[in-house]
Amino acid sequence: MPFLRAAGALLAAILMAIALPAAAQELKIGLKSEPTSLDPQYQNIAVNNEIALHLFDALVARDDRQLPVPALAVSWKPVSDTVWEFKLRPDVKFQDGSPFTAEDVVFTYERAARVPNSPSPFTMLSRQITRLEIVDPLTLRITTAAPAPLLPLDLAGLPILSHIAAAGAAPEGKTTAELDRGEGLLGTGPFRFVAWKRGADLVLARNDAYWGPEPAWSRVTFRALPDAAARVAALQAGDVDLIEDPPVAELSKLRKDPKITLSDTASDWLLYIGLDASAEPSPGIPDTEGKNPLKDKRVRQALSLAIDRKAIVEKAMDGDGQPAGDFLPWPAFGTRKDAQPERFDPAAARQLLTEAGYPKGFSITLGAPDGRYVGDRQIAQAVAAAWSRIGVKTEVEASAPAAFTKNRDEFRYSAYLSGWASDPADTSIPLRALVATPNREKGIGGSNRGRYSNPEIDAKLEEALRTVDEKKREGLLQAASKLALSDYAVLPVAFELAVWAMHKGLTYPARPDQMTLAQFVKPAK
Repeated sequence: MPFLRAAGALLAAILMAIALPAAAQELKIGLKSEPTSLDPQYQNIAVNNEIALHLFDALVARDDRQLPVPALAVSWKPVSDTVWEFKLRPDVKFQDGSPFTAEDVVFTYERAARVPNSPSPFTMLSRQITRLEIVDPLTLRITTAAPAPLLPLDLAGLPILSHIAAAGAAPEGKTTAELDRGEGLLGTGPFRFVAWKRGADLVLARNDAYWGPEPAWSRVTFRALPDAAARVAALQAGDVDLIEDPPVAELSKLRKDPKITLSDTASDWLLYIGLDASAEPSPGIPDTEGKNPLKDKRVRQALSLAIDRKAIVEKAMDGDGQPAGDFLPWPAFGTRKDAQPERFDPAAARQLLTEAGYPKGFSITLGAPDGRYVGDRQIAQAVAAAWSRIGVKTEVEASAPAAFTKNRDEFRYSAYLSGWASDPADTSIPLRALVATPNREKGIGGSNRGRYSNPEIDAKLEEALRTVDEKKREGLLQAASKLALSDYAVLPVAFELAVWAMHKGLTYPARPDQMTLAQFVKPAK
């Protein structure tokens, strides 16, 4: 009987090993770009941040719906309008065995401002902090210059370094060059550093002392494959097990491949149409006697009703999108579960144009980038055709992304197709950037190239930005976004999809932030 039990256990182990898609629990991931550094505070870009979250943890994490969840902090609460208290997770150790305490958090947040030559500094996340108070080793109070309701989400972007391992002679402690060599690169995360050289694979090993759920993989290798076709070829050849951002043109083929599975979700990338709600006359709208039709809500609504968003996603985006009816996909903070994409109703659109005094329509130029977003030129052409059918004769001016951005930012378009990604996924971000009345001193309306203005929306948004009570703030944001959408401040068209392709036998919960995190890749049950 002992022999039979042993034989049964051996057989089960063999079967489990066969079921794993990668030998010896090794996972190989094809990334679309290489990290510029392993220093988690050198450059605030997506690939660096996702690699950092393998080695380090932040106080707060974001789940696969972008909602805040405990990480190195087990709880947090505002104790006043400008003070937050964080209770830290006990019994957590860095990968060298030293204990995690509030001292490590203070070191990390102070270091963010000291890292020299950062192309995209992390001070954008920490600059609101004016004081860090260690109450006890596992309690930290953070004071901000003004009410900072987004502080917990902002801190999700600041992984914690060890004040012991990352100490050094330089003002910032260990330098970026030292961390890139693996010196002091010790976190509390699910993996530990093994090897990396620029242009070569990045190799990590499982942290067997990790405080959280044990990752399925004892070894993870990241390979930068910037060419999308090369990523797909590497996946199909078995050189990698999972790839991010497969090309849209290949998705239908990959879905039919019996050896491949896809995981996708609506991303935080919103494709929208901005409308000039200020200039009179408006550039690109001739023959209206100097009037700007877009200042009339009925005209903006007519243009929205004319757009068949479902058809645009299916045809112009080749299915790689989701029709948008809000600034972020549900359930991001401040979104409404009942928010739906605008209905397609060209007859109602023509009636609104007549009521607004344009029974014969008018002419307009629609600006768009060519190659910046999924199907951007094709989307613009579909919108132009839809507008032309209701009498608004539309010409598309599609240009290289840099030229388009310059023209848009110089207010040369009456209407334009653009995109916006919200980080963190909080409705205050797109409202503040795209809809709020432009005001440099207040730091709002910076990407409002239509110069739309609505004092009622501004009031609700500004109140939300100084409200730390979560339920009250969410209600204010929902009300502000509902007002903006019903007034057609901008016209949401679609969310791009975040897509991963992987071998059968693997699962990965698609994330709106488009981060690829090996700790959440698992063998299929």
